[in-house]
Amino acid sequence: MGTALTVPNARLPRRREHELRAAQYIRMSTDRQQYSIANQMAVIAGYAADHQLTIVRTYIDEGISGLRINNRPGLIDLLNEVQSGAADFANVLVRDVSRWGRFQDTDEAAYYEFICKLAGVQVLYCAEVFENDGSPMSGLWKNMKRLMAAEDSRNQSAKVFAGQSRLAGLGYWTGGRPGYGLRRELIDAQGNSRGLLERGQWKALQNERVVLRTGPPD
Repeated sequence: MGTALTVPNARLPRRREHELRAAQYIRMSTDRQQYSIANQMAVIAGYAADHQLTIVRTYIDEGISGLRINNRPGLIDLLNEVQSGAADFANVLVRDVSRWGRFQDTDEAAYYEFICKLAGVQVLYCAEVFENDGSPMSGLWKNMKRLMAAEDSRNQSAKVFAGQSRLAGLGYWTGGRPGYGLRRELIDAQGNSRGLLERGQWKALQNERVVLRTGPPD
């Protein structure tokens, strides 16, 4: 009997190419400069180069808290594309666990990652000390990081609330649309007026304050 010939699978190179394609997810809140869009992209680009990955998609949520997904259109678009089967990448690169989200329920962060995993897309955390490879140790690290991210979010929220409560107690306006017939007035650090703020204008310096004044009688 003749020896059977092995026909090369022409799909293998194409599949290998797909496995080396990646999307990057960037989330910038207003908490720390180290999480700026440029810094996150630099970390992700370094990781991609080290692992021979090609970044083909970018999803960004700019100036958005990581507590809830309903106000994060970038992550929603990413998950929708992954679930629809239209994703042309096999990896999602994220700077670290906290950029994926500071969800108060750590199961929520795991759920969104599992959605990607079911679709054959792996979430990789580029600045973490562990590889997200499904090993027991990486699972322990990841869960601990999720807990830390949630706790950090709670601490930040408590600090912001305490600061805003103190300013409100001193008679300063802490944000939102003023009531009917009221105007916002900008006050400098010495308590001197710097004029009224029009709609769309905001204070620019940290030591400035805003107070409410009655508008004209008409």
